[in-house]
Amino acid sequence: MIYTGVLTKMQTEFLEPIQYYLVFENDFIHMNQLLNKPLKMKLVGHQCLSCGLDRPIYRQGFCKTCFFDKPVAGDWIMRPELSTAHLDKEDRDLAYEKKVQLQPHIVYLANSSNVKVGVTRKSQVPTRWIDQGAHEAIEIVEVPNRYLAGITEVALKDHVADKTNWRKMLKNDIEDVDLIEWRANLKQFVPDEARDYFIENNTETHLYFPVEKYPTKPKSLNLEKTPNYEGTLVGIKAQYLIFEDNTVFNVRSNEGLIIEISL
Repeated sequence: MIYTGVLTKMQTEFLEPIQYYLVFENDFIHMNQLLNKPLKMKLVGHQCLSCGLDRPIYRQGFCKTCFFDKPVAGDWIMRPELSTAHLDKEDRDLAYEKKVQLQPHIVYLANSSNVKVGVTRKSQVPTRWIDQGAHEAIEIVEVPNRYLAGITEVALKDHVADKTNWRKMLKNDIEDVDLIEWRANLKQFVPDEARDYFIENNTETHLYFPVEKYPTKPKSLNLEKTPNYEGTLVGIKAQYLIFEDNTVFNVRSNEGLIIEISL
């Protein structure tokens, strides 16, 4: 069976283990059902996730023009502290920015390769944690807009990491920690503007990924350089497909590629 479509990040269901779906325009693949089975991937083209044109993908699934022009790729996406919609100040499209920025946001701790701090819209919990490959996570504050979440993250980054070591995460080189204790220790560093939104009495969320075998030396697959690949799928973690030969493929970082999957 052959499936062809534009890559977007895998959709997920928060179950034990997490369920993954690769969704194309007119079809989808339940990826969990492919574990321990061979599959082929072939690069056949590009399609910008914004304009839909066949252009080289620059970043985040967008062509270069859309990445620098469209509100969905504004700097405040990656740096929430740059959000300005709460000031009624436009970056690229104020209506869009108000829609996204002026809603509840969560600052959280997640443990994937190490304990890190991050920001997400409340509606994206626990999806964000799944996408990062965290095996445990906990909310720190819930604030009414993205700006407050951003300045809280910036303040906490001086005391806890804000990046995931993807190789360590994929090798499952992890240790359990007491995130409740971590949160309590970080409370003193929460900015005054966000102090009233600190969450006191919640528990850790634990996540379980469908992995039969973890790679010992992960090798990242680049379809632009290797447009044809065949391997046996042995696991899925974060947005990575893990293959028996230690090859790993980051679906999220390859959004906008048109691929053909043969089962």
